[in-house]
This record gives sequence, structure tokens and C-alpha cells, in this order.
Amino acid sequence: MKVGKTSSVFIRNSTRFDGNFHLSDGVKAREIIMKVPYKLYAIGDVTSDVYCPGIFHRHYVNSGVPFLGGSDILKADYSSGKYLRKETTPNHKILSVNKGWTLVTCGGTIGETAFVNKDLAKCWLSQHIMRLVPNDRVKEGVLYAYCTSRYGKLLITTNTYGSIIPTLDSSSIKTIPIPDFPAAFQKQVDDLIQESARLREEATEALDKAVLSFDEHIGKSIYESSYQQRKISYEDVLSFNVRFDSQYNIGTKIIEAEINNLGVKVVKLSTLLKDIRIGNRSKRLYVDDGIPFLSSSDILLANPLRGCKHISYRTPDLSEMIVKKGTILISRSGTVGNTVIVGDNLNNVAISEHAMKLVTDTSVIEPEYIFAFFNFLLGKKYLQILPYGSVIITLGEEYVGKMLIPMLDEGIRNSIIQLIKQYTSCCDKSSIIENQAIDLIETEIEKWNK
Repeated sequence: MKVGKTSSVFIRNSTRFDGNFHLSDGVKAREIIMKVPYKLYAIGDVTSDVYCPGIFHRHYVNSGVPFLGGSDILKADYSSGKYLRKETTPNHKILSVNKGWTLVTCGGTIGETAFVNKDLAKCWLSQHIMRLVPNDRVKEGVLYAYCTSRYGKLLITTNTYGSIIPTLDSSSIKTIPIPDFPAAFQKQVDDLIQESARLREEATEALDKAVLSFDEHIGKSIYESSYQQRKISYEDVLSFNVRFDSQYNIGTKIIEAEINNLGVKVVKLSTLLKDIRIGNRSKRLYVDDGIPFLSSSDILLANPLRGCKHISYRTPDLSEMIVKKGTILISRSGTVGNTVIVGDNLNNVAISEHAMKLVTDTSVIEPEYIFAFFNFLLGKKYLQILPYGSVIITLGEEYVGKMLIPMLDEGIRNSIIQLIKQYTSCCDKSSIIENQAIDLIETEIEKWNK
């Protein structure tokens, strides 16, 4: 139980009487911000608008404008798989965002932020995402870095209300104080955020080119996940790991026939791997200062290590959780089939047992080639038909190991590998540079409160 004192004046000014607000760390963060020796604006003063669209009827289609929810804007990949028609609503333009805006999740998931680059600006966003449109009083990158900093996030989440679905409104965000940092300092922070956004765009372009190489040399998959009817023999059921579900039996038969008819060399994934493992489920010992620990959803974030949990070096079976550079991670429980390749940032980080870990035999093939195939439409469809389970969908390593991988000509493979290496490098640099900008904001605030 937390106990604290507050004044009647502060209660009247805040128009909030609930203990969660007055006992939150955000109140202390506000006191720290007030000590900074710069002019204080409210976020409403440094933005031309703060808003989110209203609730509307969604009609999803197979192709159209990509549509993202609150958790989607935090990911490195903006392909949520959901699309809307441009004619979704007469006011569909209110769903769009522009490059340089700051986004804040405001429904369900609260207080998470994203900076709009040119790729995110191509998407439409849900009503659970607040749009902060900067004006010329502070630079775009400064507004984002401040909102993403420890102090900005505390101030934002302090204003949460609602007992079932946590919610933020625009009026509470507009009143949050933000220092008018010196011009040179603002430029330094903004340059870092803009460079981070540029690197993220470069990473997406490299990944798209790598996937396009498969598209050009393999072509579109004919497999559709919608209703299909086929005959499966008893022998096929036995050969397919004694699974009797139609999704697996029909889907595997169609996709494997496609791959075998491509006219290229085909191998089983298990022959390209040194190891494929899940790791034991063990008690996690969370600590303030330990080894970074990521869940299967954390690994998909654009900046996964910022604000992540840490576990003790004494955690049982820790060696089974640690991943090395080049390991391919596949989410295998609940949300299934999302893939990540470990770069320098995630090297020696602990990953939960809900992510399958594939260690490639680099004497045969580089891991970047397999990762690119998993991001190709045919590879994605292949992974989607493998899971099993009626309550918690699960992906088993025995089924992944039997996947057929088309081996394109060596020159094409090397081109794909180099593009994915560029993708990984840009993602790593983007996270590092963004964290530098946020650290500058936090350090500048803290130096006036010692």
C-alpha cells in the first residue's frame, strides 16, 4: 500500500481524486521537470494538434491501405496483415499520419510511442493511437525523444483513467510540461532521431529488395488459406507426423508440391541447421541489473532493449535462453510465425521459451537466406500451416525442421544475404542512435536535479 500527501489546490487543478493519479511516479516526474531552468511549454503549446480519430466500422480486404493498431506501430515491421479500402469512411484521411509526427498509444496499451517515418506514413492507424502534430516551437525529434524518455512516459501514463480499458485523452496530454531546450541541444537530439528514422527506412528497403528477389525467381504462391477440399490418403497422414487436421495436411501437400515444381534445388531445413531448440520453461528471477530478457512479442519491437526486463545470471537453464548473432527466432506460442534475425544488439540476450531458436550451419548456408525466405509470402504461408492446438496455438520444432527450402542460384543467394546483412546493420544502428537521443534528454533533465 502506498501513502502520500497532496494539497487541495492540486486536487482542484488536476480535477482528479483517485489515488492512482496522486500516488503515481508521474507526480514526482512533474516536480523534477519544474526544476529545469528553461521556459516550460505545455505539449499543447508545441503542437498544432493532438487528436485521435473516432471509432468507425472496419471492412478488411485482401489488399488496400495497411491498417495498424496500437501494438503494431512499435514493431520493426509495419505489415500487420490487415488492409482497409480507401472508401472505408468518408473521413478516411483522418486515419492517416504524416512523417515527423509523434504517436502515443492511448487505449489498452498506454503511453508507448513511435516516430512516423516515410514507411509508417503509408499506413492508416486506429483510434487507439494519439497523434501529436509538432509545430515550430520544438523540433520533431525533440518532441518524440521527450515523450519516449522516462520522464515523458511517466507524465503521459499518469493521466490514465478507466478501470477496464486504460485510456488517455488529448486534453490530458496537452497539459504535460515540456522544457524549451536550447536550440543547439534541440538540433543535436533532432538530428539523431531523424537519422534513426532514415536508417529504419533503409532497413525496410533492404528487406523488401531481398524478398523481391524470391518473388522474381519463384513467383507468387497459388496456395490460399481459405476453404479448400482435397483427398488425403492414409499413407500421407502417417507420413505427415500422424496429424489429422486439414490445415496441415492440405496446406503442406499444396505448398510442398509448389516448391518441388520450382525447378530449383530443394532441401529440408533441418539439413541447414546445427540446432533447433525451444528451451525449458523455468522460473524467471527478475532483477534491476542483470541480463536483458525478451519475450516472443518483445523481439518484434523496433527498439526491443529499451525498457526491457532483466533476469538474474542465476536463472535456471539460462544457457538455453541466450542467443547469439545470426540465430533466427520464430514466435511459436499464441502469435505464431513472426521471425527475427539476431544482430549485434540482441547478441547474448536471453529470449523466452515462446520463441523457437534456429542456429544455422554456416558452412552450408548463411542464416540471412533462411530469414529472407521466411519473410517471403510463400515462406510466411508455409509457417502459418504448421501450428497446432485449439486454445493456445503452438509451433513445434519437428514440423519446422521438415520444411522444404528452395535453394536459388549461388549468385542470387549471395545478393539476398548481403541485403539482409544491410537490413540487420541498419536496424541495430537505428536503435543505438535513437537511444542516444533519448539518453541526452534524460541526462539534461537530471543534471538540474542533483
